[in-house]
Amino acid sequence: MEIDIYPQIKDRLDEKRQNLTGFLATASEEQKDTCLSDDGHCIEDHLQVIETSLIKIGDGTLGLCEVCRGIVDDSLLEMDYTSCICLDHYSDEERRRLESELELSQVVQRALLPQRTPNIEGVELAAFSRPSEIIGGDYFDFFKFRDGTHGLVIADVSGHGVSAGMLMSSLQTALRTMAPDTDSPAEILERINRFYIHNINFTTFVTVFLARFDPTSRTLTYVNSGHNPPAVFRKDDNEVNWLTRTAPAIGLAEIYHPKTETITFSDGDALLLYTDGVTEAFNIGMEQFGQERLAELLLQNIDLRASDILQAVLQGVSVFGNHQSLADDVTMIAMKISG
Repeated sequence: MEIDIYPQIKDRLDEKRQNLTGFLATASEEQKDTCLSDDGHCIEDHLQVIETSLIKIGDGTLGLCEVCRGIVDDSLLEMDYTSCICLDHYSDEERRRLESELELSQVVQRALLPQRTPNIEGVELAAFSRPSEIIGGDYFDFFKFRDGTHGLVIADVSGHGVSAGMLMSSLQTALRTMAPDTDSPAEILERINRFYIHNINFTTFVTVFLARFDPTSRTLTYVNSGHNPPAVFRKDDNEVNWLTRTAPAIGLAEIYHPKTETITFSDGDALLLYTDGVTEAFNIGMEQFGQERLAELLLQNIDLRASDILQAVLQGVSVFGNHQSLADDVTMIAMKISG
């Protein structure tokens, strides 16, 4: 018995439209500016594609092949609801790429967060993650790129609970699958966005900071896809700077070409990655913890080891919030150049 997938696609698109319009309606201007990067129209473009697809479902033309006027395979529509070419009309190169994407879309499994940080000579690394619910939507990881340099990532899925946890797990699987085949954070995120943007199984978005660290040159090459700006401490200047976004969040932009930036570290410099559960923690007066307080805490504790810096930040956020339970997931990575 064949199953009609169009009602499922419609339900998922309705949910996705609701999530995106809800974000536009409730997010602060600062949140929109962070998640959307410099392209303020990208989410409107994506909503237009969703509206067009819903109209096509209504008039029975979604999945109609532009070449033979037949119906595109269900497996293609599940992965990309904008598909409008049958498999028979794909070139060999397009088939190979599609097979790779289909394999990736089927590998959605729960994987544990790393139990230890990598050992990098001259570098201290520490990480912390605590969900506000049983299953969280925050994610961090360490891995190796093709050339042996170190990859580090922190991400925050919009929302909480099981659906956010599933998306986080699929993101982890995708990163670990792609990283050994490339040296480019931008290439990875561009491919992941292509995988998520029209996949009916993913109805929300995710902010990601993905970086490649070369310990020989002490350079960090990164893409910030709508994530909170990481804090960089410069020992020579005794000040904190912020690594702002270079691309929209994953799942928001129809046309996605992430920009890459590179910074170089010196002895005593430090990097702090974090999710918005840190800076958006509230006190009893409904004030947010914010970036300024985070920078002050970093400056006050910069002489500590990386793991102790994280504990100091956690303690500071807890005291600020009057030791109340977490309203959001909290995840952090600290990296310090020890020389």
